[in-house]
Amino acid sequence: MILSQKMDRLGTETAFEVLARAEALKAAGRDIINLGIGQPDFKTPPHIVEAAVKALNDGHHGYTPAPGIPALREAVAEDILKWRNVEVSPNSVLIVPGGKVTMFFAILMFGEEGSEILYPNPGFPIYESVINFSGATAVPIPLVESLGFSFSANTVLDLMTPNTRLVIINSPANPTGGAVPKAEIDKLVDGLEEFPNAVIMSDEIYARICYGDEDHVSLLSYPQIRDRLILLDGWSKTYAMTGWRMGYSVWPDPLIDHATRLAINCHSCVNASAQFAGIAALQGPQDSVDEMVTAFEERRKVIVDGLNGLAGVTCTEPLGAFYTFPNITGTGLTAAQLQNQMLEQAGVATVAGTSFGAYGEGYIRFSYAASLNEITQAIQRIDDFLGTIGINEVAS
Repeated sequence: MILSQKMDRLGTETAFEVLARAEALKAAGRDIINLGIGQPDFKTPPHIVEAAVKALNDGHHGYTPAPGIPALREAVAEDILKWRNVEVSPNSVLIVPGGKVTMFFAILMFGEEGSEILYPNPGFPIYESVINFSGATAVPIPLVESLGFSFSANTVLDLMTPNTRLVIINSPANPTGGAVPKAEIDKLVDGLEEFPNAVIMSDEIYARICYGDEDHVSLLSYPQIRDRLILLDGWSKTYAMTGWRMGYSVWPDPLIDHATRLAINCHSCVNASAQFAGIAALQGPQDSVDEMVTAFEERRKVIVDGLNGLAGVTCTEPLGAFYTFPNITGTGLTAAQLQNQMLEQAGVATVAGTSFGAYGEGYIRFSYAASLNEITQAIQRIDDFLGTIGINEVAS
């Protein structure tokens, strides 16, 4: 077989490799605490499940329109108005099988030889992978620990050139939990006036999982860039529906037909019954979301305090999502070394920061979408492990 050379440029998502290794160790009888996988440990709320079952019983077994059933697209538009205070047309909404599809479509639309695409680093690994696959030049936006794993708008603007086709923003962010302050987003939007051909994709999949007093800042709320903004969101994180593979995107008028054609060529349409579950999620009670975020906030404090009590480790407090991204340079180990040794010797699954880009060296991603008991046990195991390899001094 002779594969296309572009296949050599396609990366992967290491979190799934870590999950597979952790499951293999469990199958061999090891007691493994998994703080590596990025999914809520809550069940999908019953009323959402019941809506899908009802849809199946009512006979919704066939194809649906490629952009999604009209009732769901209308529900998304209503939800955006409710939570982001922005009006969008249901005709601008595209229902997709998971958030990755929006990334793939946006990057394929604008990525080709000679083009440049800016993306956060450390960031969700699929950004860089698909940019490279498309033939575009991947230009990293460094997310800096001293800025709470945010960025300076001036830094982003300085990276832009006439060849910049797409700028990817993710806030709150995976893997860091960082969020971009409104002041920096304001500056970025103002500066983008100098680059009228650059499209922005705003990945806001963690928009409802924010902590503290500050509300989520959506790029959709800036009318001056609405004609070139792609919004990525979905049900996976907010409603504990990762396995349902349900996402949505909002496209500007010049792009929605192109996105729909990609959908027709790629997946035809999204699972019919899952779309009815999506309506129930958006229009039904939101108590489960509030309860989940409250639980995550409690876990965030426990894991941040615990990590800061470990020798050679320091940890900033995340502002959103359910990840911490502690600095582990004080251990003297690389991110990959520490990830592997913690799994094999301590029985704790995490993901090396380098899985999220070169700027992730010196960091490890912990997911606190796990019980308080598991988090506490994991910290104790890591503490014991660090002691056995001679790392005993807690950073001041």
